[in-house]
Amino acid sequence: MSSSDASVAEQALRLVAAHPGELLALVGPTATGKTALAIEIAERIGGEIIGADSVQVYREFDLGSGKPSEEEMRRVRHHLVGILDPMDPSDAAAWADRAAAAIDDVRTRGRTPIVCGGSFLWVKALVRGLAPMPGASEAIRARHRALVEESGRAALHERLRHVDPPIADRLHPNDVVRVSRALEVLELTGRPMSAWQREHRFAETRVPAQLAAITCSAEALAARIAARAELWLASGWIEEVESLVARGFGGARAMESVGYAQVRAMLTGRLHRDDLLPAIVRATRVFARRQRTWLNRERVTWLSP
Repeated sequence: MSSSDASVAEQALRLVAAHPGELLALVGPTATGKTALAIEIAERIGGEIIGADSVQVYREFDLGSGKPSEEEMRRVRHHLVGILDPMDPSDAAAWADRAAAAIDDVRTRGRTPIVCGGSFLWVKALVRGLAPMPGASEAIRARHRALVEESGRAALHERLRHVDPPIADRLHPNDVVRVSRALEVLELTGRPMSAWQREHRFAETRVPAQLAAITCSAEALAARIAARAELWLASGWIEEVESLVARGFGGARAMESVGYAQVRAMLTGRLHRDDLLPAIVRATRVFARRQRTWLNRERVTWLSP
């Protein structure tokens, strides 16, 4: 571990010491080194990691999700990583309930839970709770996937803009999963998601927590994203997606995530192989900017290497 990594770990440990009894949640943009930091902290304080990633939660979506390696999983016990089959439904509310149970289990055994992941809505659901909205409808989601396949992601996003502009303004057209969810809530309840959220306002505190993220310049993060995507492609990411599709998992919600969607587009002829790496890097950088914007609205301790 470099001296800069150690300084970030020391900052995180000071945050833990300053807020005894509160949960540490390592959030922040993708590719900033959350997993390595969480493992370092866990090893130093007797901790276990609660994964907060909407793709890592699925089995077999491994390379493109940045799932911890077998060696990392041996070093520190992880929870909520690879626990669902690829076609199983999952959302922020279900994850928050599982995470709360895992946190209680870790603490009961005298260990320290550390939440780590980039699905910030999931972390927010754990810490603040969620507005009471309906469960998932696979029939509605299937219709949305069909629309995306036929007319593209922008068409689904435009449909949301007509019925719930505030939510549409906050979601990128490529964020098919959340765009679909917002439309799903409206169809099931007759009320837009923005109305539900205005009532709730994430005002309660469900689990006292300190949110922390690692700072990284735009240039450094872009380089990390590109190097990581290149490594994953060289390590068999395309073959992983081919295998998933061949076994009937092409319609899994995780397949719509950043990176997997671009590999799938290449395999179906909608993206040239030479354009794959730049497309993944571009989409990931957009995703990282959205994560940063979202976190800037929250009370987050930024750890500076």
